[in-house]
Amino acid sequence: MGTIRGKTLFDTFREFGVRAPCTCAWVAALGILFWVVMGACAPAQTNAKNVLVVFSTFERDPLPLQLIESSARARVQGPVNFSVAYLDYRRLDDNFYRESLAETFRREFRDVKPDVLIAASIEAIHFVMQYRNKMFPGVPIVFFGVSASELEGQTMLPDETGVTASPAIRQTIDLALRLDPDTKAVVIISDIPSKNEKYWVGVTHSELLRHQDKVKEIDIIGPPSREMLEKIAALPPHTVALFQLAPANSTEPTIGAYDVLSATARRMPTYSAWDTLCLNYGCIGGAYRDWKKDDLLTGDIAGRLLAGERAENIPPVDTTNSQIQVDWRALQRWHIPESALPAGSVVLYREPTFWEQHRQVLIVVIVLIAVLALLIVGLLWQRARKRKAEAVLRESEERFRVMADSTPSLVWMCDPRGKITYLNERRMAFTGPDLKAGYGDSWAAYVHPDDVKGILDRLAQALKDRQPFSMEYRLRRSDGVHRRMFDVVSPRMNGDGSFAGFIGSAIDVTDQKLAQQALEKVSGQLIEAQENERSRIARDLHDDICQRLALLSMEIEQANRSPNGPAKSLEEIRKHCSEIAGDVQSLSHELHSSKLDYLGVVAAIRGFCSEFSKQHKVSIAFTDSNVPGHLSKDVSLCLFRVTQEALHNAVKYSGTKQFTVRISGTADEVQLEVRDAGTGFDVAEAKKSRGLGLVSMQERVHLVHGRLSVESQIGMGTKVLVVVPFGVENGSAAEGDLSEEIAGVTGLL
Repeated sequence: MGTIRGKTLFDTFREFGVRAPCTCAWVAALGILFWVVMGACAPAQTNAKNVLVVFSTFERDPLPLQLIESSARARVQGPVNFSVAYLDYRRLDDNFYRESLAETFRREFRDVKPDVLIAASIEAIHFVMQYRNKMFPGVPIVFFGVSASELEGQTMLPDETGVTASPAIRQTIDLALRLDPDTKAVVIISDIPSKNEKYWVGVTHSELLRHQDKVKEIDIIGPPSREMLEKIAALPPHTVALFQLAPANSTEPTIGAYDVLSATARRMPTYSAWDTLCLNYGCIGGAYRDWKKDDLLTGDIAGRLLAGERAENIPPVDTTNSQIQVDWRALQRWHIPESALPAGSVVLYREPTFWEQHRQVLIVVIVLIAVLALLIVGLLWQRARKRKAEAVLRESEERFRVMADSTPSLVWMCDPRGKITYLNERRMAFTGPDLKAGYGDSWAAYVHPDDVKGILDRLAQALKDRQPFSMEYRLRRSDGVHRRMFDVVSPRMNGDGSFAGFIGSAIDVTDQKLAQQALEKVSGQLIEAQENERSRIARDLHDDICQRLALLSMEIEQANRSPNGPAKSLEEIRKHCSEIAGDVQSLSHELHSSKLDYLGVVAAIRGFCSEFSKQHKVSIAFTDSNVPGHLSKDVSLCLFRVTQEALHNAVKYSGTKQFTVRISGTADEVQLEVRDAGTGFDVAEAKKSRGLGLVSMQERVHLVHGRLSVESQIGMGTKVLVVVPFGVENGSAAEGDLSEEIAGVTGLL
């Protein structure tokens, strides 16, 4: 049976071997027709390689040579010409037909001899092997489209090689029984016009013997006819068909092979080991060889021969390897699920899915839906982002409001025209209970009249410059008192960078100003006290010490001149010197006690009390208890200076000569008490006058984190009490120096 697809090119020979005698006229006619069909009328290229392809088949389609040609040309440098000749396989049993063909080939290719001869199907192969030496002596033969078993018994010459592959009859039978497990009989539908077809019927019989215990074999063999159709219609149920009936390309009968195939496929599941007899004609399918692979191998072998290799060095290649191919429409007709197919099966002619039918429209719709979905997602994302931004903005505004309301400053904001748009709670509480007070332009009513013009001018200039600035003005408080404010103002910007106005933060600096004025006053008093103390020291040195030293000098001079001897005079001089030395020492201790550095605060205060009582002719009762021996320098100096200041004030203002000084220690504090039983004074009035003595004591105690209390009433005496914690170091050298100056120069205010 022929196994290659092709087209009848020598239909002129249909009746030639049967009814016509062998005449030269007929041979010439055959040669002319062969020349026209093969395209040999064109002049051949002298340097080109020539390949003649001879085949015989029952198909109407031309033999596809694209893969053979491309594979062969890949092996050859120059051009390659391909010619194709068809042989009617049903006529090749006629000896006269074969002889006429051979003579025609010899004549027509006399001038352009083929370099390689390719034969497809067993009939064509037998023909070229039999007549090759007559037609093209020495030309190598490449065969394909034939099984190795079909070549058994054929004498192979060294210059003959090719590709073999067997029809997968066994695999096709196994597929039929797999897809139709209830099969009771298998009918073989075939024709026996040639030995080759009879051979494959025999092979099919041999393969069915493997299943003789399960299925019964039925043969319907003969040409297509009405009787064959009637036999097929009478087949029992659960029968499958193996179709091997080749159509005839010559005189077409009333009932053809494809008519039989169509009737059989409608009646029962039909299979075939030849794809051209099955697929797309109603039967289910079968197992088929890979024709593309065979074509490529055939072209490669031909190209190697054209390139100069010898055929005996290229052994034949067997490519028997089948693949299951089925018609999807037949599966649907016989309700066979695709899941029943073996793995790797190929399903052909599947109806296009809804997606495949409307792919372009669906793609457009999907794209539109995707675009709309993206737009919706974008809008939702934008909306979520906007909400998030609004939430962040609200949180930021709330955070700003809380911060602005909790800050001690008076916070305000204005728009680009200078209108007040926001006031924090402290600002509204500062000006009064009216919640609308201060908004818009009403803020000017709360500013001191003398400051309004300056603020307006400064704000107008700032709105033009849009630069940070600061200003100082007086603002009326809710109680009617004008307080001096220091306002720091910065520009605000919108999200797009445009100017949004100003934000200001004002603080009340009235107390700071008063403190600064008080400090300036104290500084003046300090300078005055320094000058007074220096004048007192200079006066004491000049009026007392210097005069006594001058008197002492005169006494020494007089003693040197006295004729009675210097004994008495020297004794008086020594006494005067001792008094002068004591007064100088007392003055020195009052300025700074060396005992404080070396013996501690208790010894220093005791020594000071002793010297002070002698100097001022007063009585001082000093007691101490549980005072630590290692107080810090700052605490010791503080207690010592407070004692000095308190005793000086007591001697100066109390009007008594009896004083008590007591220092004691507790678990974590040191207490100093200076008491007198004198006239006393009004403490409230004294604080208002801010005398430098009280300021000095208060400042010193404050620097060591202690507490100072002054208890006094007129006629009831005075008590000064100082309580200082242990271990306090003075952290401000400037303040310590200031206090030292204050304490060193006050004495006596």
